[in-house]
Amino acid sequence: MAILSTDSVVQTYRRYAPMYDSIFGAILEPGRVKLAQAVIKMAPKKILEVGVGTGLLLPHYPASAAIFGIDLSEDMLAIAKKRATTLIGRNITLLQMDAETIDFPDNSFDCITLPYVLSVTPHPEKLIGEIRRICTKGGTIYILNHFSGSRFWWLLERSVRAIADRIGFQSDFSYDAQISVHSWTVVSVASVNLFGLSKLVEIRND
Repeated sequence: MAILSTDSVVQTYRRYAPMYDSIFGAILEPGRVKLAQAVIKMAPKKILEVGVGTGLLLPHYPASAAIFGIDLSEDMLAIAKKRATTLIGRNITLLQMDAETIDFPDNSFDCITLPYVLSVTPHPEKLIGEIRRICTKGGTIYILNHFSGSRFWWLLERSVRAIADRIGFQSDFSYDAQISVHSWTVVSVASVNLFGLSKLVEIRND
């Protein structure tokens, strides 16, 4: 299987940026809605969105929360910043940053969201180590992502597996290897998006 690199991710999302909302906006929106609903119910004080992209989730987070968003892609982030300017009165900070080496102190956030980013990261284990470090003890982490193994999506996963570096996405991505293996508490797992394309995983950072 091809392995993603930081350079390939940056180049891919430079191409995606102008058309990302048109291509991936509607098809992945049900998962975003479920994620936003979960965050609103939690009512956190300080949220970090890892892989904020074009900022599609920014309008849906609780207005009372301080929101931070980071992304590796300068091109995607530029669109998110324009979107943030329309959200008058909201406390939003957007930064270009590599999620594998996050520049925040330990225990900085009581809520961290990862919408569709874990399988587009070259070294997901490093990302997970970083979000656990900066999430408060007992804080909540929401991972919204595609995981391999669905019978419906099996053929598509196989067909794009060898070109992961070109599409910026690892289709062969195991839930057990990326989620179950860690010493945290999985609170809930829900299938979202068309035919269970993705899962929304709520985790307590024990």
